[in-house]
Amino acid sequence: MAEIKIEPKKKVWLWLLIGFVIAVLLVYFLLFRDNGKNMEAITEADNITNTNESDLLWVKENNSTVAAYVNFIESGKDKMSLDHAYTNEALLKLMAATKAIAGEVGFEVEADLEKVKEYANMITKDPFETTHADNIRKADDILTNALQNIQKAKFPGLADEIDELISASKSIKPGILTLEQKDEVKNYFAKASDLLKKMN
Repeated sequence: MAEIKIEPKKKVWLWLLIGFVIAVLLVYFLLFRDNGKNMEAITEADNITNTNESDLLWVKENNSTVAAYVNFIESGKDKMSLDHAYTNEALLKLMAATKAIAGEVGFEVEADLEKVKEYANMITKDPFETTHADNIRKADDILTNALQNIQKAKFPGLADEIDELISASKSIKPGILTLEQKDEVKNYFAKASDLLKKMN
């Protein structure tokens, strides 16, 4: 009698089931892992749209050049003298701080500010020259204009502060000796310091 070989059935269905489960797990992992990131991005975008536009522009940069100007003004309130070294340094530091803020917010002011350096240097050449207030006022007007342009473009919430700076600049009268209007010059630097602190 011929022997009949009975071979056990291969368990193909078991391997198919395992493969199917692995495929489902992979699809689930890939879809929902990315979905979690997308949900975070959507939530963050919603938060941004629900935030005031002016709040987004008030990012604190804490620029060290601005801080150096602010510290200089706050520590040297009584240093104005005939040689105008204090005023010269204050103008140069204010110019540097204005450039720094402009750079932080992506605003171009370089060309205008080079004139400030010329005016700042003019006031130290001859201490007995009577046109120093004229040069200080010209430098202040350029700096004020640059800061006003930055304020309008990037810091709309600081309109009152820029108005105070403009007023302080206008209070410096050309044709009057600088030492006779020390308070007006110091006030201008103080107003610029207040504005830059808020921008920084």
